[in-house]
Amino acid sequence: MKNNIVLIIFFCFFLSINSYSKGEKPSKPFIVVIDAGHGGKDSGNSWHGFYEKHIALDIALRVGKALEKFDNLKVIYTRKTDVFIPLHKRAEIANDADADLFVSIHCNGHNSSAHGTETFALGLHRNKDNLDIAMKENSVIYLEENYEVTYDGFDPKDPSSYIGMTLMQEEYLDQSILLADFIQKEYTNKLKRVDRGVKQAGFLVLRETFMPSVLTEIGFLSYKPEGSYLKSNKGKEQIAKSIQEGIINYKNSINHDFSNSTKIVDETLKVKDGYNDNYQGVTFKVQIAAGSTALETAPYNFKGLKGIERQKENKLYKYYYGNTSSHNKGKEFLAQAKAAGYKSSYLVAFKDGKKISVNEALKSPKK
Repeated sequence: MKNNIVLIIFFCFFLSINSYSKGEKPSKPFIVVIDAGHGGKDSGNSWHGFYEKHIALDIALRVGKALEKFDNLKVIYTRKTDVFIPLHKRAEIANDADADLFVSIHCNGHNSSAHGTETFALGLHRNKDNLDIAMKENSVIYLEENYEVTYDGFDPKDPSSYIGMTLMQEEYLDQSILLADFIQKEYTNKLKRVDRGVKQAGFLVLRETFMPSVLTEIGFLSYKPEGSYLKSNKGKEQIAKSIQEGIINYKNSINHDFSNSTKIVDETLKVKDGYNDNYQGVTFKVQIAAGSTALETAPYNFKGLKGIERQKENKLYKYYYGNTSSHNKGKEFLAQAKAAGYKSSYLVAFKDGKKISVNEALKSPKK
């Protein structure tokens, strides 16, 4: 019996050494922080008996549960119960975890018949409605002790406090907008919810994070039909699935695939000379920047890169480098963009003029 135990220990040790000898080190999981807005003494919006803090929490837990089924993905929640968490603590949770994404879930409210979904990245408000939403969400800091010190004198009611907030998240703006766009497309294309768009506004909880971050308003509790939908199990499940799939599509679009499909394609390309990786109707491009200003696409504006393409999507101009139906060539363009200084650039795919995930593009038939 003793000899058998020794043999088992030796065998396990041998497997461990053999694994490390091949350089097979466990990769860092992709970390997503799911933030259920409000909580505890902060109920958020409340209309017609619908409470934002409860609906946001229920949906956040459903999103996390769905994401936890994917390999090499870790979910962290800012809260899992009805408790009050200061805004800066929510951001600290994400920063301390070295998270890859931060998604904050909220419900809207307005003294009108307004309804629909909208998803925000950090930025200067483009209109009064965006500023009003940010001011309302940020006013929760009044419930925190010493908020003047914690937030360096930031006053949610003072418009001048919002000037310059974009600088805090500028490095992650492109990715944040991409994530917001994927989530909005799930709401509108699949659920047929009213699309209020991808927007920018000065949310404190986004300002404090150091990774791509969005705040998604999943609907208006003040509009009773929408509030009833969000409170129902069907509505919660559908909205949660949309957020989860938006996150997955974002993850896949930047070539962090959960499956082995992309890896298999890449390895095949390495071993088969002349392997055809051109896809029918698909165009791969590298998104290098996004902003509200329409820049001339001359090389001097883009660190010497030539052939820059500018496209307007909603109120933002997006700038792309490269144009190819080859996945491998697209990755070459990505390497060139990063070498030029666009460290946060990423590969995107279009099919018949419509943006799709890179993973979806790789499932298309070859030319």
